[in-house]
Amino acid sequence: MKYLHTMVRVSDIDESLKFYVDNLGLTELRRSHNEQGRFTLIFLAAAGDEDAQIELTYNWDPEEYLGGRNFGHLAYEVDNIYETCERLERGGVTINRPPRDGRMAFVRSPDGISVEILQKGKALPLKEPWQSMPNTGVW
Repeated sequence: MKYLHTMVRVSDIDESLKFYVDNLGLTELRRSHNEQGRFTLIFLAAAGDEDAQIELTYNWDPEEYLGGRNFGHLAYEVDNIYETCERLERGGVTINRPPRDGRMAFVRSPDGISVEILQKGKALPLKEPWQSMPNTGVW
């Protein structure tokens, strides 16, 4: 058995790509449009880890997606959680669960999908402003 991808439905391609590509740092691998089924698929992955992919599914006919939290979450390991969270904040992403412990943070996509950011290896030394930053919203 081999892991292929996780599918996430999105309501706005541009907003989703801003989150997943511009802010989170994933790379678009391929895109396909299905005229008959009226949907677009966009496959993304972290650089150097193209085997673990996210499939963004955009249905052309409007749908409302609620309760993204019942999906669970996506998780990515990063070299420096503080630098990653700073980059996300500069991109307009709310850090819902700051990396107070130097190890774990949560953010949400425009469609409410929780994304866990984990520090590679051991937790980094505690650092402000993260150490005393409260949670914002839910993750």
